[in-house]
Parts: sequence; structure tokens; C-alpha cells
Amino acid sequence: MLDQIAAESRLFEAWSDEPWVVDGASVRVSLFCFGQGEDELRLDGKTVAQINSDLTAGSTDLTKAHRLVENKNIAFMGDTKGGAFDVPGELARSWLRMPVNPNGRPNSDVLRPWRNGIDVTRRPRDMWIVDFGSGMSEQQAALYEAPFQYIKEHVFPERTKNRRDAYRERWWRHVEARPALHSALHGHSRYVATPRVAKHRTFVWLDQSVLPDSRIFAFSRSDDVFFGILHSRFHEAWSLGTCSWHGVGNDPTYNSAGVFETFPFPAGLSPDVPAIRYEKDSRALAISTAARKLVDFRDAWLNPTDLVEMRPEAVSGFPDRILAKDTAAQAVLRERTLTNLYNRRPQWLIDAHAKLDAAVADAYGWPVDISDEEAMAKLMELNLSREAIGAGATSGKARKPRNPTPEEARRAPQMRLPIDGGLSTATTKEKSSGNMFGPQEAGAKRTRRNVRRAS
Repeated sequence: MLDQIAAESRLFEAWSDEPWVVDGASVRVSLFCFGQGEDELRLDGKTVAQINSDLTAGSTDLTKAHRLVENKNIAFMGDTKGGAFDVPGELARSWLRMPVNPNGRPNSDVLRPWRNGIDVTRRPRDMWIVDFGSGMSEQQAALYEAPFQYIKEHVFPERTKNRRDAYRERWWRHVEARPALHSALHGHSRYVATPRVAKHRTFVWLDQSVLPDSRIFAFSRSDDVFFGILHSRFHEAWSLGTCSWHGVGNDPTYNSAGVFETFPFPAGLSPDVPAIRYEKDSRALAISTAARKLVDFRDAWLNPTDLVEMRPEAVSGFPDRILAKDTAAQAVLRERTLTNLYNRRPQWLIDAHAKLDAAVADAYGWPVDISDEEAMAKLMELNLSREAIGAGATSGKARKPRNPTPEEARRAPQMRLPIDGGLSTATTKEKSSGNMFGPQEAGAKRTRRNVRRAS
């Protein structure tokens, strides 16, 4: 909506992020005023040259960034289970150790380690999940006796109450199993993951056997170069400039359409280029080396070898378990989380990121000390140029219209300006929409946001 207001009117005063407590609800809001005139432009109480539709004052308006063809089908939201399919690790291991089922298959076919946002930002909780995939029939699933019986007792009662026919009738499957994600990850031994909502924008490696929850975004790449570019300060700044903010902590979010698919990678290192094609590129080698060093240092801090022991899983095909050597070690490890690490930012972490940032800057052809503002301007130029090149690759053929993504649908204009009616009419409309409050005649708007709690 703000995109349309900024295009058709004039934002002259705004507060980008304010706490708001009313009727017991504690949320954060943005307030903005718009209309024609020559009023001085003010953002968060300061005079600025312009106010962009994302309520920033920079000369680079990232809301105008386009989704890039070269970034498509790489980033995926994780699985939405829709019931108590998740089980403690010890229960899963008892099923893994059972004899094969009547179909001659082991329970490992339908059991996977499970990770959500908390497992990434804190420490893995040793949770597993029963996963019958997106195509297994109820009769086929029942042949995995113990896991099936468990979800029949813990999932079936609730799913039979679901209003959606597909969820109710196919109760033994996850509500959104993300088959496209599974297809994209096929052939990879690992993949990159990041929490959808987190205080710090961190990226981690997950083993291909791990099923990511919907609170995680997964990327179907397994090369260190891709990981390193994502974990550079340039992608972090881009993500903060294109994301929304959620939760009590007002933490930044991540998504595929607005954040990842708009981000332009260095030329020749984009996600549509197989890693094998740039494995000898000096730029790629520098990024890869720096990225591996960062991960090695982090892993050594998270799981010091004098505090942990590696133990093979109950059956093959899954990553080794990382276990504390004793209760004293367990107490120390409890505080060794990615969130705590990035809160502290020890010098070795700063240095490791600086080396990675330098390698990525060089890949773009930029000076190492380039400012974030200048980098965003250059990334925006790259984004717009590549969109034009991508559109020209159709050789003049008209593209078939596609359905908008949920993110595009959410951001699509909901009204046309000017809005007819006075205060009472406008207020009634706004209350019915549930996302705006305030006097329409003066052009003042107040939008509620950030009402979801961070994981």
C-alpha cells in the first residue's frame, strides 16, 4: 500500500518503528502522513531529503528491486507439519533399532532429524519427525507400524477436526510437505539454512537428512561460495533493507520473494551457475576459503573438542550426535549458541567476517572499505540491469502471466487514491480492514505490525 501512496501522493512525515501498547496488546507500529504540499520531509523526527515507501530515507529505494530469474527455485520455506509428528530423539532411536516392517523396509524410511528456528539460533534439541512424504497412501504408511501407530494416536484426533478437506482426509501427511524443496535438495549432501525470524541474520549448514521446519528457509546449494556470499555484510544489509520485522524483540525476518530473489550475486557466481563452473575462479576460491574458516571457527566455539564427543547415530545415513562429555560440560554448552556468539562478537569472529566481506567485495569489484549505503546503491543497479537482461532473454515472446506469490499478494495495493469520504467513512473502512487507524482527512496513517512472536 505504501508503494502506491508514495507513487501517487507524497510522504512528508513518518515514524518508522514505534512501540504501541493498547488494550493489553504490546506491538510496534509505523506511522506516516501523506498528501500534496511543500511540507518539510521528516523521518523519525529528523529532516530528510526523501522518504521511501519502506520508511527509509536513503537515496536507494530497495522497494523498487525486482525478483531475479537467476535466483528462482533456490530458497524454500521449510516443512509445515500440522500436528504432533515431532518426537524426542530417544523415541525415534527406539523405532530405528526395530526389525524391518512387514513391507521389508526399516523405520528410517519415515524418520528424520528435525530442526526449527530455535534449533539454529540456540542448540539442537534432539528432535525427530515422522514424515510419510507427499505421496504415500494411508495403507502404505500403516506398514511402518510403530511410527504410524504413534501419529494415529497423537495426530489423527486433531486433524479430523481440520476444516480443510485435504488436511483432514490426508491426516497422516504433513499439511505442507514442500515436495519442491525435497526435489531441489536431491543430490546434495548438505544445504544452507537460516531462521525466518532471528535477532542476527546467520546461516548454517544442515545435513541432507535433516528436515527443516517452516520457521526455517532452506537453500538448495551445497557450495561454500554460495554460503559465503549469503553471510557477507552486503547480503545482510540487503536483507535488512528488504525484510519486515516481527516479534516482541522486533527481529528481522527473511523470505524468498522479497529478500533472496531480489539480491544480485557477483557476476558469474549467481545461483543459476553450477558450482563446478567457477571452482577455479580466484574470486570463488577466496570466498570459499574465508567461508570455511568462519564455519570452522564457529563450530569449534559452539562444540569445543574437550567438552563434546561424537557418537554415531543408531543407524547409518544420519549425522553423528554431538554429546556433552559430562554435566559440567553440558552447563557450558548450554550457553554456546549462535545468538550468544553474535551478541558477544569476539574479535576472532569480527576478523573472520572481515576476511569474508573482503573476498565478497573483491568478487563484485568493489573496494574493501565500501560503505553499506554505497554497496546498496550498486546492488540496486545490478538488480535493475539484470531484470532487464532477463526480460530480454524471451526473444520477444510474451510471457504467460503467473500467479502472484503470497508475499507479492500481501504487498499489492489494496486501495486507490484519493479515498472518498470523510473521517467517519475512512475510519469505518480502516477498522474493517484491521490494519489501519487514524484520521484520513489529514492524511495520517498508522499501521500495525510486528505482532508475531519471534522463534
